Amino acid sequence: MAEEQKFSETSVQLTEAAPQTVGSGFTAPGNIYSAILSRNDAVKDARRLKDFQELRDKYVFKKVLFEDPLFPAQDSSLFFSEKFPLKLEWKRPSDICSNPQFILGGANRTDICQGDLGDCWLLAAIACLTLNDIVLKRVVPHDQSFTENYAGIFHFQFWRYGEWVDVVVDDRLPTYKNQLVFTRSGQKNEFWSALLEKAYAKLHGSYEALKGGNSLEAMEDFTGGLTEFYEITEAPKELYNIMRKALKRGSLMSCAIDVLVPTAQRTKTASGLVTGHAYSITGVEQGKRKDGKDLMIRLVRVRDPWGVAPPPACKSNDWAALATSEQDKERLRPTEQGEFWMCFEEFKKNFTKLEICNLTPDTLEDDQMLKWNVTIHEGRWVKGCSAGGCRNFPDTYWTNPQFRLVLPEADAKEKTCTVVVALMQKGRRKERSLGATLHNIGFAIYEMKGNQQQLPKDFFLYNASTARCKSYVNMREVTERFCLKPGEYVIIPSTFDPHKESEFLLRPFEEEETEEEKQFRAIFQQIAGDVNKELKTEGFSLESCRSMIALMDTDGTGHLNLQEFKHLWNKIKKWKLVFTRYDTDKSSTISSFEMRNALTEAGFQLNNQLYDIICMRYANENMELDFDSYISCLVRLEGMFRAFRAFDRDGDGIIKLNVFEVSSIIFFLNSFIEY
Repeated sequence: MAEEQKFSETSVQLTEAAPQTVGSGFTAPGNIYSAILSRNDAVKDARRLKDFQELRDKYVFKKVLFEDPLFPAQDSSLFFSEKFPLKLEWKRPSDICSNPQFILGGANRTDICQGDLGDCWLLAAIACLTLNDIVLKRVVPHDQSFTENYAGIFHFQFWRYGEWVDVVVDDRLPTYKNQLVFTRSGQKNEFWSALLEKAYAKLHGSYEALKGGNSLEAMEDFTGGLTEFYEITEAPKELYNIMRKALKRGSLMSCAIDVLVPTAQRTKTASGLVTGHAYSITGVEQGKRKDGKDLMIRLVRVRDPWGVAPPPACKSNDWAALATSEQDKERLRPTEQGEFWMCFEEFKKNFTKLEICNLTPDTLEDDQMLKWNVTIHEGRWVKGCSAGGCRNFPDTYWTNPQFRLVLPEADAKEKTCTVVVALMQKGRRKERSLGATLHNIGFAIYEMKGNQQQLPKDFFLYNASTARCKSYVNMREVTERFCLKPGEYVIIPSTFDPHKESEFLLRPFEEEETEEEKQFRAIFQQIAGDVNKELKTEGFSLESCRSMIALMDTDGTGHLNLQEFKHLWNKIKKWKLVFTRYDTDKSSTISSFEMRNALTEAGFQLNNQLYDIICMRYANENMELDFDSYISCLVRLEGMFRAFRAFDRDGDGIIKLNVFEVSSIIFFLNSFIEY
């Protein structure tokens, strides 16, 4: 058997301090771009904006203020496990102050002050977001107001498991004695930060779902970037330079201090910082001292989301010594009471963890900027089926989902390929109301060694992994960077223990394609052409692509070779001609009635029962099918007819099946009619 060190688990603390949880001492408040953007993002952005504007204009025309039915102004939107101790009243900004503004004087880090909710991790991320204007305007569309086209409706955008989603909310906010209970701005009549928090709460089901977390989670949802996590005591020697480069490249950063006893109440340290509480990092600066000594000043600027806590004893005033002009002084000056500079050595002594979200997979340890390709795999660990746990459990480990990674020959100068692998567990925060918590997750990478099929149990018994994550961690995402030789590999993502269920997202990033890949892409384009030209489509869904591969994968490899792809694409081009003939109004949709004729012209003779099933499964609420649904339907029909012909050995239109063949057919049929 292959000798390999056993995997270990690591627990990472969540930061969830709310102002009222800290002991006495002060009065807390009362209360380049992303590397992961889809190629179709411009189309999707335009559609999302159109949807929001149409909804807003509908209410403007009716002269009625929008009330969100999906996130109502009720207790169910606040808490799921307990009632809030105070009687709250939902109010619109115009009921709170006389001149409400969405953004007042620009969105900046002073606009985020924590209220009575333990979501400091989120607010630290929002403060970081304000330092990158391009990313900020993506998340918080600025063309919204309480005057022009006002209808009580606002929208925000978040990166969600590989796609950007638009979240619409009304502007009713929870208040107590006419004061906002949760996040508020330093200026009473500014509301973008409170509405952003509400949209993020809606995304996860309730405000309570935001209690406790790591800033990395929100920073990733704001950018679609890649996360890095450092235990400061184990961080590389060049940590300061890493932090400087991170801010220079637009990365978002936060820090925190772990509680010595995880179940203990959050407290203040001897220097005045709060444990179990997230802080934003808003500046990293260095320069020579002005007293003639040849010593460097290395400073880190930190911001407390509470916004009113006095600066800690470990603060530094050396920032003024770095200013060479009045403009520099204004840039470096802490903007409010909750922000302060620290000497880097003091920073390392006081804080225990550092979280960075990069907008690209480039390393922060050198100055090289590369181009990257990303592949997004979605999967699920299912108890008793594909939730096999880590390699410490050899009897079930092999049942975990397996994903192939092909690294082409590197250039002559380079003998290895850089790969960044990110594994994310999905939906755990939203499922908190059902008792869900974060699993300890991780992954290992194995060289295929000529294997083409699903790797069996014996493979893992007799082969050690080529690379693996450092440990299994209870974070939403685990990210590691590797240098691997060119070749074929398989990535095995898993939970630490078997039988832990969750959906997941796996993202391997590779350096830009080689000349061979570029040549293949040119051949692909030559064969494929532009099948979606003149159609308003976002491309094929993951479900449709899987159906296509299942239909044409004649050798069972889970991939299409050039001939298989060419055969598939010729079918799709033929089916597209039929679709466009019945898309008489050029809406890139056909009605469910037109679908009957389209299927007949495409060569499928069906009975009425099957037409009913197709309408229920593939038509939308307006009884229309878009191009993706149409193709998905035809691909599955083609597969069903092909399967029938394969069993109809004598060609009489009647088939006889044994129990295993029946199971196979039923499995295929279920995937067709499920809706």
